[in-house]
Amino acid sequence: MIAPRPEFEQLIAANRILYREGVVDGLGHVSICHPDNPALFVMSRSRAPGLVEFGDLMEFDLQAKPVDQRGRNMYGERMIHAAIYQARPDVCSVVHNHSPAVLPFSLTGQRMQPCIHTAAIIGNDIPTWDIRDRFGPDTNMLVRNIDQGHDLAAALGENTCILMRGHGTTVAGQNVKQAVIAAIYLQLNAQVLTTALLMGDPITMTAGEVAGHGEIMMQPSANDRMWEYYCERAGVAFC
Repeated sequence: MIAPRPEFEQLIAANRILYREGVVDGLGHVSICHPDNPALFVMSRSRAPGLVEFGDLMEFDLQAKPVDQRGRNMYGERMIHAAIYQARPDVCSVVHNHSPAVLPFSLTGQRMQPCIHTAAIIGNDIPTWDIRDRFGPDTNMLVRNIDQGHDLAAALGENTCILMRGHGTTVAGQNVKQAVIAAIYLQLNAQVLTTALLMGDPITMTAGEVAGHGEIMMQPSANDRMWEYYCERAGVAFC
C-alpha cells in the first residue's frame, strides 16, 4: 500500500494541473520515480487525469509491472514511463499527452522549435518518433510493450521532449514540477509558433538563448512560482 507523502500529493496535483491547462483530457498520464526506491515508479490507475485521487496511485517496476494491482485497470502505455526511467537515471517524472496544438508538428515536417523565452524549458532539440520506422505500418500507434518503449526512449535521447507521429508527445523532467511546466509550455509554444508561421517567417530562439533561459526556468524559485500559480488555477493545495 502507498502511504501519503508530499511527493504523491504533487503527483495528484500534476494530474489536475495538466487537465486544467488542457494538456490532457480524458487521456494522458503523468508519473514520478518512487521517492524511496529508484527501481519503482508511481502513477495513477487508468483514470481520467482530472479525477485522479490518492487511492488511484499505483507502484510499478521498470518493466511496467504493477507491485499491487488489486484488480485495478492500468494505463496501457505505462511502458513509455518504464522505458524512459530505465534509460534516463536523471529523469524523475514523465508526462505523456495528446495536445492538439502540438500534434501538427508531428505530422508535417515543420520543426518544433522554442520561439518564446518561457518555452526554453522544452529544450533546443525536439525529435519526432514514428512507430512505423521499426514496428511496421499496421500497429495501433500505441506504445503497448517495453520494446516499443525502449525505441521511444532511445529516440528521446538526452532531450526533454519528443513528438510522436500522429499520436502526441512525451516530456521528461528532473522532477514533477519541471515535467508539468515543460508540457504546458510545449503546448503554449506550439500555439504561438503556429500563429507566427501563418504571419510569416518566425524568429526562433538560438541554442544559447535556450540554454540561458532554460537554466533560469529550471531553478526552484521559478519552478515554485509557476507551480503555485498552476495549483491555484487547478484548485489544488500548493504542495
